Amino acid sequence: MEIGVCVASHIGDTDYIVAAETLGYSHAWLADSQMIWSDCYATLALAAHRTERIRVGTGIAVTGTRPAPVTAAAIGTINALAPGRTFLGVGAGNTALRIMGAPPQRIAEFDRYLECLALLIRGEEAVVEVSGRERPIRHIMPQQGFVNFEDRIPLYVSGFGPRSLGLAGRHGDGAVVALPPNAAAMEFFWQAIEAGAGAADRILQRENYYTTALTTISVLDEGESADSPRILHECGAFAMATIHYAYDQWRQFGQSPPGFLADIWDDYCAKLDAVPSERLHQRIHAGHNCWVLPEEEQFLSRQLIEATCMVGTADQLVERLHGLARAGLNQVMILPALEPRYAVLERVAKDVLVPLSRLS
Repeated sequence: MEIGVCVASHIGDTDYIVAAETLGYSHAWLADSQMIWSDCYATLALAAHRTERIRVGTGIAVTGTRPAPVTAAAIGTINALAPGRTFLGVGAGNTALRIMGAPPQRIAEFDRYLECLALLIRGEEAVVEVSGRERPIRHIMPQQGFVNFEDRIPLYVSGFGPRSLGLAGRHGDGAVVALPPNAAAMEFFWQAIEAGAGAADRILQRENYYTTALTTISVLDEGESADSPRILHECGAFAMATIHYAYDQWRQFGQSPPGFLADIWDDYCAKLDAVPSERLHQRIHAGHNCWVLPEEEQFLSRQLIEATCMVGTADQLVERLHGLARAGLNQVMILPALEPRYAVLERVAKDVLVPLSRLS
């Protein structure tokens, strides 16, 4: 089991990624959401220049905001700076599209995008639709270090339902999944991934396929509860992002919210009902994974934190992570709130990452 960091891309704070490398984190996944954070590729370039060992890439790049050739050129440029330790995480889009009022890319479009992207990041030719017409596209000047497609760029596909997980199996070298609560849930993810691979006549071996889950981790002090002020400060932003996501899924696709939101759902929806409809798409994700708006603090609870984050004593967290590793999860990436992120990085490294590495 490896532990990485998911980073709200900030052009002025690549020190955080340097710190993660120093502390032994395996990956830095830089998030891509153009109307919330800094540009992920500009930030990645600085991070790649300042680091030597940590693997760097997108976490995740959004397929609906950039054509596949643009994404390929961007990550190929990063791979020229960090050869052999660059990866590409991609997904159909959460905040990057939703904060502009649009839903994520449809599954058929996502499938076609991934098919083209997998070829392009290998420096091969793909048939891409440009201005309504399909055309053969490849990078025609990869020489002289403009891009690097010689060193392999692993493609990790984000998926949370059976269809998107199937595309991860069809096209990806790995998958980014929801945090599995137990080994049975991880097995469900595996079955969906393998079904997608099988439908494409692809032979997928679990030991060679890399899986990652996004969460955040807080280590409890002796006698501390999951709703203490410190834990809410560290985990609250991540927990609220789950509510934001559930609201968009309900608003755009009619999906019922998860059961652990039942007690607060009506009050949360009533609060957003007061927002003018033409600005609602901007309001939903305010503070996204960085801080909790004061008017949303009332929705934080122990039940919400425990349902969305990994919180426990050091021994409990190590035991849970070790169990997930046995079930086939290779990495957990953590996304703490913005202000306490350095403190969380150091505490998790000391109390979780170091003892976990001794079990490997």
